[in-house]
Amino acid sequence: MRKQILITRAWQIALTMLVVTTVAGCAQSRAWWSGLRGPSSNEHVILGAPEASDYLGELHQLVAGDPATQAEIFADAKSAATLTPNRSTQLRYALVLATPGHTESDPQQAQSLLRDLLTQTELLTPVEISLAMVHLRTAEELIVLRSETRRLRATTSRASQTEEAAASQRLATVEAESRRLRRELEEAESKLEAITSIERSIRAQDQANNNP
Repeated sequence: MRKQILITRAWQIALTMLVVTTVAGCAQSRAWWSGLRGPSSNEHVILGAPEASDYLGELHQLVAGDPATQAEIFADAKSAATLTPNRSTQLRYALVLATPGHTESDPQQAQSLLRDLLTQTELLTPVEISLAMVHLRTAEELIVLRSETRRLRATTSRASQTEEAAASQRLATVEAESRRLRRELEEAESKLEAITSIERSIRAQDQANNNP
């Protein structure tokens, strides 16, 4: 139980560090915030591209929403990426997959999609490139954290199994010793009863000899 609590706390601390690192320490964060202010005069503009607020607003709903809202956002993003695949629907779906905190979060698949999108930066706006880079970092960190969590759980499970096996062995030893002592007691009682019977027989015979 104590080990499980330690694992949970380690996961919480690691996730907090991930958020701080992603927002404050990512090398692309400056470009991302600059992108949110809109393209400069020398940046290419893609007609029909979603605004940053479109992506960020949906991600906020995904994180803050209840399970039903999260399921609806995921289903809609997946459907759009499947039925009308293009760089914006693929990016939207990848961002949803990369966001932790909901049941359909899948950093492995998000990592694959985001890496593929970042090989086609000419089809993305600067804001979309920044979002893709930041969430790719998030997905990679989550993959590492989940791998470490699985390792810790496996280690804890093996330790628990070892302790359980040792306890079972000690119990078996105690039970075997108890059975041995019971057998010895029964044998001693049987011998004592035999000796007592012999003594009674001798006394009875002596009385018979003294009283013909």
